[in-house]
Amino acid sequence: MGNNLATRFSAQGHKVTILTRSIREGGSSPEGVSFLEGDPVEKGSWQKRVSEHEIIINLAGASIFSLWTKRRKRLIRDSRVKTTLNLVEALSDRKGKETLLLSTSAVGYYGFHGDEALDESSAPGNDFLASVTREWETMALKAKTSGTRVVLCRFGIVLGSNGGALSRMMLPIKWYLGSSLGNGRQWFSWIHEQDLADIIIYLIEQATLSGPINCTAPYPVTNRDMTTAMAETLNRPVLLPPVPAFVLKLILGEFASTLVHGQIFLLKKLLNMGFRFRFRFPNIRDALNDLL
Repeated sequence: MGNNLATRFSAQGHKVTILTRSIREGGSSPEGVSFLEGDPVEKGSWQKRVSEHEIIINLAGASIFSLWTKRRKRLIRDSRVKTTLNLVEALSDRKGKETLLLSTSAVGYYGFHGDEALDESSAPGNDFLASVTREWETMALKAKTSGTRVVLCRFGIVLGSNGGALSRMMLPIKWYLGSSLGNGRQWFSWIHEQDLADIIIYLIEQATLSGPINCTAPYPVTNRDMTTAMAETLNRPVLLPPVPAFVLKLILGEFASTLVHGQIFLLKKLLNMGFRFRFRFPNIRDALNDLL
């Protein structure tokens, strides 16, 4: 996602700095894109460089697609909350200057609600991901004290062509081991990486907009429909019966709850601003045909 945005911004003539834990020797980057070495979870000299930038896009966060051991849960939290704390601290040097912080958040903020439709005004949940997301957003909003405009981008599952969630979801289907999960009726809120990039660029342009924004495609699908759409796109049959929820919990522990429970999200703010007709891939099959 970060490389995608950097390419888009550099093509528009912007200067872009990518904060990375280590700079790979011999790598190439688009004109106008530079790299800054630093661990965002730790305070350091990189924070001084951050204060030189007008727009900060915080995409940091360890993947949630793993077994949630105590150590993993700590990493999931710290990679989000501590990074955001350090960014906010860095932005205090920009007090009095026009600044925007676009901070990644997640639709996990709302918890699991089955078929209940949720928008940006809905209350937060109380499970692990919801508690992490609340803390994450609270930390980002502290940047307002220095006059920074803060937009909280609540992402659905981002579907991209370069690894990520989609590659994990495709693998069993490629090997003829595809099946739906649980009862298959749980909702899956997703977004194509290109549409997400368009949304981020659009939010930068809306000078008066702040607060939480649901960033998902306008048409969520059930887990069963998602599995079917991926199988059809890959020309693979779905031969196996659904994997029972209790089996997923035995294998994946607490993380299984994100797979067997669903959420439906309304893009209330984006649609009210007329963004509906800007989506390139509003339907899952169009998105998969492009990515696969």
